[in-house]
Formats: sequence, C-alpha cells, structure tokens
Amino acid sequence: MKTRIRYMLAASLAASLLAGCGEQPQVAKYEDGKYSGKADTRPWEAGAFKGDKGAWEQAMRNRVRGQNEYKRVE
Repeated sequence: MKTRIRYMLAASLAASLLAGCGEQPQVAKYEDGKYSGKADTRPWEAGAFKGDKGAWEQAMRNRVRGQNEYKRVE
C-alpha cells in the first residue's frame, strides 16, 4: 500500500515538473510600420449606446455612484 502511494506521488511530481516544459514562446511578430491587430473602437461606439458619448458618460457616472458605499448604505 505504501509503495503504491509512493509511485502515485512520484508520478504526480513528474507530471507537474514536465507540465512547464511544453510552454511555447509568445512573441508578437512586428513588421515595421504595420499593425496586424484588431482596430480599437471607443467604448460608446459599440453596444447599447450606438455612438452617444453623453449617454455613455452618464451611465459611467451612475455606475460609479452605485459603487460608493456611503451612498449605497443610506
């Protein structure tokens, strides 16, 4: 019984040590002067606001007010 536990412990240790060996390098390929990523959009241009910056700002102010503990507890 003890030898079985030792084998299982050794196998799990070996598996955990070998798990880090398969990591691939994550280096971005950059070509001079070219951006190959996704184009950024402003937060109010997509979703429910459809380009209305004022409505987005008001929604953000309301969200911040809801996170203030002094105003929520009253």
